[in-house]
Amino acid sequence: MPASPPARSEVESLQAYSAPLEGRRGLLRLDFNENTVGPSPRVVEAIRAIPADHYAIYPEYDGLREAVLASLADMAGAVVAAPPATVPVPPVGAAIRTDGVPAPVTGSLSQQPARRPCLRIEQVGLFNGVDAAIHALFQAYGAPGDRLLTTSPTFGYYTPCALMQGMVIEAIPYRMPGFAFPFEEILAALTTPPAEADGSWCPPRLLLLCNPNNPTGTRLAPEAVLALAAAAPHTLVVVDELYEAFTGDSVLPLLLAPGGKQDPEGTAGADPFAAYPNLLVLRSLSKTAGIAGLRIGFAIGAAAVVDRVSRVTGPYDINSFAVTAAFAALADQAYVDTYVAEVLAARQWLVERLVAAGVRHHVDGGNYLLIWPQRPAAEVDQALREAGILVRSMAGKPLIDGSLRVSLGTLEQMGRFWEAFALCDARPV
Repeated sequence: MPASPPARSEVESLQAYSAPLEGRRGLLRLDFNENTVGPSPRVVEAIRAIPADHYAIYPEYDGLREAVLASLADMAGAVVAAPPATVPVPPVGAAIRTDGVPAPVTGSLSQQPARRPCLRIEQVGLFNGVDAAIHALFQAYGAPGDRLLTTSPTFGYYTPCALMQGMVIEAIPYRMPGFAFPFEEILAALTTPPAEADGSWCPPRLLLLCNPNNPTGTRLAPEAVLALAAAAPHTLVVVDELYEAFTGDSVLPLLLAPGGKQDPEGTAGADPFAAYPNLLVLRSLSKTAGIAGLRIGFAIGAAAVVDRVSRVTGPYDINSFAVTAAFAALADQAYVDTYVAEVLAARQWLVERLVAAGVRHHVDGGNYLLIWPQRPAAEVDQALREAGILVRSMAGKPLIDGSLRVSLGTLEQMGRFWEAFALCDARPV
């Protein structure tokens, strides 16, 4: 039989990213950092209300970007660009406190101070999950020989996306002990040619920061992110903020605040990304709103960057069910807030038991933590699976080999996990 035509050399040597295993339904899913309880009832109702004849129509996206802007306004106290009357605008929250929780206020967008930066709909890109946004930004900006700068360990999908474009990966490890962010090393890699470099040295094409970082939970202050973007104007700085809801480590409140660095004069309607045209922020509804199965994500940044990344996607990549679910999820922030609060309470409960039992662990940002069992991790992983609980082995990953990453869910779910883990690892309950 003749051989199949070979793919590009970069693809022939590529190892695909390991996606969630099949057969996970009906088990306690603590392996891929999903929402563990499902979406708001409003989401379910909205999907069930889709007329049958609409299944035969290509999806429409009118108003979804405005809904994203309205949601950001609610969280950051920003004014969005003239949302249409058909898009419900939730109350605007006060400035974000240092703990990341918006202080509640009353009033509508029209009643808030006008001298604020203003996001526009062309600064929001819609994608079939943030994975598709990541893939697209590499297609738009990565070329053979270009450098991707990132940290190690971090989200595994960055690597195959870079390699399929023929890019060179420079991954700087987190500082031990404690997995601290290597700020000085990243800054130097962005701005300073190595001693052996010749005159052809160029800064990295892409800097990808997962903040909080998956899997270490490492948090980088938003001010530090902006400092890196300012120091490297020729590098596209991409901040993956899929887990920011659990810690509040987002750059968007800083950019959308009145009179900030991006708008020192407090000019009404100023572009919040004017001072950072090389910055792109990724957001998702998978980790908090519970619609990972429907696949929808957002990229927020300078209009020119969003445009370039969107050019390499299909015209109908997001299906109608995901669009309907996103509208309903964005309109029910109270559901997300309640779920996040439950996860944070469950994290505290579990950490107290890990400390009391002397289990080595690491916890920081995100809805997950790392645990090093006293038995071989593979054995504990398998024993938990047999008990109906899925966790993620970190075998082979730098700095965290031998650990298990455990997603955090509700108090009841973490109680179930702790009972099973203690039995599998021979710990006192």
